[in-house]
Amino acid sequence: MTQRGTPRDRMPDDVAPAGAPASGTPRHQERLRPGPGVFAAALGLGVFVALSTIPLGTVVAGTATVLAIVAAAALVWWTSPLVVVDDELRAGRARIPVALLGESRVLRGDELREQLGPGLDARAYVCLRAWTRAAVRVEVTDPADPTPYWIVSTRRPEDLVRALSGGAAERPVAD
Repeated sequence: MTQRGTPRDRMPDDVAPAGAPASGTPRHQERLRPGPGVFAAALGLGVFVALSTIPLGTVVAGTATVLAIVAAAALVWWTSPLVVVDDELRAGRARIPVALLGESRVLRGDELREQLGPGLDARAYVCLRAWTRAAVRVEVTDPADPTPYWIVSTRRPEDLVRALSGGAAERPVAD
């Protein structure tokens, strides 16, 4: 399976997709960080911890509250996947050479719900974050890979499609 194995074993090092930038320069890079609502939920967790530990004393309650807020925010931040396109498409831990990818298209609204619900192939790789409103579906053309396509959440779907097709992103690459 390409996304979990070592795809470079099947692709020679001298093969690069058309229009690829110099090695090490990503055409697209984006961390799928959560929005303010998720961090507000972390604060809500802190309030819950404060109320439940106040009988133990204000020092214990204050310490537990701060630790709970910091731990929740750090966990959400740390688990936010990185989406990068250079000579590979990387979405979280999964990676696949761009040369093994076919058509890509933007998914939004009802089409995204359809693709993630009744239209989803169980073999597809999905990197989904609920706080993003769009995704990109990318066909996998590698005949040895049982994964038919990837669905990758993104806040900048047009930029991701352009990067996958070999074009430069309109905006500067951002983390």
